[in-house]
Amino acid sequence: MSVKQFLTSFTFFKHLSLGVLIVLVFMFLFIKSLNFLTRHGEEIAVPNLNKLTVEKAEETLDELDLDYLILDTLDYNPAYPKFTIMQQDPKPGAMVKEDRKIYIRINAGTYQLVALPDFIQKTYRHTRANMNRLGLQEGNVTYIPHMAYDVVLEIKQNGKTLKAGDRIRKNSAIDIVLGDGKLAFNEAETDSLATDSLAVELPE
Repeated sequence: MSVKQFLTSFTFFKHLSLGVLIVLVFMFLFIKSLNFLTRHGEEIAVPNLNKLTVEKAEETLDELDLDYLILDTLDYNPAYPKFTIMQQDPKPGAMVKEDRKIYIRINAGTYQLVALPDFIQKTYRHTRANMNRLGLQEGNVTYIPHMAYDVVLEIKQNGKTLKAGDRIRKNSAIDIVLGDGKLAFNEAETDSLATDSLAVELPE
């Protein structure tokens, strides 16, 4: 039988059809095995861990065959209970596979300490801007006689005078003592000279 006759024969088409069928069956079984190995369709909805303690979140995730990893602790937020979850990734409701890690961030137990900058002789406006940046609250503002207006002369907290470098908690209030600008230059110079003269030792 010639090649041309074989290619047009029933036997050739029978073997060709059988070969195609075998390939299709193999591909079908291969795809099914991939679905099984990758647990296709067996996804899990991520629960909402918002405001849960780490212990409670761990229990919740264990029941769903999910894991977690604490990334870091965020600045204290009074809207959340202490040491509870503030952020999570993936978000609640996201569909994930078994054993997927949920990345979480925890609320701190209290406000962090910040170092107080040198506010003395700075303007009131400059001081307020820096207080906001540091997360500090403005307490009582008082004015005392001074030749410069709205210049910071003293910083206090609970009656105690603070200095640059002192560490205080975020969100705490500090009191500001400012110059009222009503003291004339000559008066200020006179007061300064009077103070200096008192400091001179008197002869015995």
